[in-house]
Amino acid sequence: MELNSVILTTAGSVGFFRLVNNAYGQLPMPESARNNAWRWRNICTSFVHSIITGIWAVLCFFLHPQMAEDLIETHSVFSHALVSVSIGYFIYDFFDMVLHQKLSQSWELLFHHVVVITCFGISVLSCRFVGFAVVALLVEINSVFLHLRQMLRMADLASCTHYRVNSIVNLGTYVVFRINTLAWMTRWLVLNRDNVPLVSYTVGSVGMAIMTAMNIVLFCRLLRSDFLKSSAREGKKEKEM
Repeated sequence: MELNSVILTTAGSVGFFRLVNNAYGQLPMPESARNNAWRWRNICTSFVHSIITGIWAVLCFFLHPQMAEDLIETHSVFSHALVSVSIGYFIYDFFDMVLHQKLSQSWELLFHHVVVITCFGISVLSCRFVGFAVVALLVEINSVFLHLRQMLRMADLASCTHYRVNSIVNLGTYVVFRINTLAWMTRWLVLNRDNVPLVSYTVGSVGMAIMTAMNIVLFCRLLRSDFLKSSAREGKKEKEM
């Protein structure tokens, strides 16, 4: 894709997710979520992004399997467009949080978005490492269940069976599509360091280190919130009986 195409695709993505956010503002929302309507719309928009990019990333490797053999040079227009669309989403979400949320509440995600936009931006502008970026977007498969978890909690459905099932699937996909994917990407970067320019290697290494640390912390929070605390509550109930 040429530079003009990248700019148009990215800008179109920003506009699309803005429209998605506005559309959710027109739809009915749970009574319990009305106190924080912006948060509900933001999570729903992220949910849509996760579904689109998760499916799209899998299709990239299914339709163009050669890319799995060469994550540096080999890519299709389809996969390049995916990375450009994701950049647009992260730009949109960055400014959405800056405008509607306190910095003390959102600095982790803002930092995450800056790292992703930088790494993906280098990829689409240089037309290299697009395959590596698509591998990174496989984590969005887990994000579907991660955002669904937030939506269920905001809808005051954290005690229902659907939430419990989603919690199990969320944790399972977290291990497979986040922790394992990040570990594989880190290993790939180390093994291919001689084929990666110093600047790209440095940016990639720093980005991977930050993503890994953030995801380990989030995993611990999910485990404590959805499993350890619930187990403690169940144990307390049994004692009272």
